[in-house]
Amino acid sequence: MIPIRLGNLSKHYGETKAVDAVDLTIPAGSLFFLLGSSGCGKTTILRMIAGFIEPTAGTIHLGEREVSSVRAEKRECGMVFQSYALWPHMTVAENVAFGLEVRKVSADDKRRRVGEALEMVRMSAYAQRKPVELSGGQQQRVALARAIVFRPKVLLLDEPLSNLDAKLRLQMRSEIKRICNSVGLTTVYVTHDQDEALSMADQMVVMDQGRIVQQGTPRDLYERPRTRFIADFLGETNLVEGVVTSVEGIGAVLQTSAGALRCADGRGAVLGSKRVVSIRNEAWSVCDKSTPGAFFAKCAGTVYLGATAQHLLEVGSMQLKVLEHNPRLSTREGQSLSICCASDQVIMLDDGA
Repeated sequence: MIPIRLGNLSKHYGETKAVDAVDLTIPAGSLFFLLGSSGCGKTTILRMIAGFIEPTAGTIHLGEREVSSVRAEKRECGMVFQSYALWPHMTVAENVAFGLEVRKVSADDKRRRVGEALEMVRMSAYAQRKPVELSGGQQQRVALARAIVFRPKVLLLDEPLSNLDAKLRLQMRSEIKRICNSVGLTTVYVTHDQDEALSMADQMVVMDQGRIVQQGTPRDLYERPRTRFIADFLGETNLVEGVVTSVEGIGAVLQTSAGALRCADGRGAVLGSKRVVSIRNEAWSVCDKSTPGAFFAKCAGTVYLGATAQHLLEVGSMQLKVLEHNPRLSTREGQSLSICCASDQVIMLDDGA
């Protein structure tokens, strides 16, 4: 297992900065996600690591080896493409063996390693089938087997589940995580799907306009976003503006149009400054009106989802989205109610109001 280090890595196309001076260390053996919307630079970074795109500036280290000018086939990176890129005229076993053929591996070793790779992805029974005879999920497993059979130092996955239906994507998430853990490779996974990143990643970065906006564990980024962009990009949230009226140790009180909000972590709040806080929809709960810090609200609409209900509440001059778990009523539309949230769920963002 080896780490990956990117130093001041950039890729420019004329005046367009597809990747803009990215510094990043990917720990050895981790399943690391590059997350962002289309055009943010994540796939360009992956392809520069693979050697398919030459950087405009910066360095790429695979372990201790600097590979920025090394040809792709010499970098020992296994790659799984979004389109799978299987040879249609070859059997599953022949597709998996292709990289070993190129590397002149002996027939006995090739047979053994292909068998091991197919067993790892649970495709041994399909070794003699052609790709056209396989489902999308099965083709994805074959592409994974082909990427790991020659024992690369790094595994690169470019939106590998985007062509699958929702149910199959869920199944393949756990399969990919299992395979990556079994092989023990440093894996870089590119996606725009937040659920994939949150459910699978050891660590992740969110990118925007060629730059890294925030890095951390999925829980770090979801529960402690630093900016409005991250808070709004990952899941759903309520962004509430107000003025800091009290600073108490590391905590603060924010006066909003609906009342006072207590923040357990004030993040450098200054008395009288305008700030924005993020409160996840699920952080709110319906409570008794006598609960300290409760907000009075009126329900403008409900979307009933069975296990949960999404309410749109009018609170002062604000509208808040509140997620109620195990709702006892299919709708609360027109009802008046009180809501509250814990102070550690009120996250003060670095960018001001």
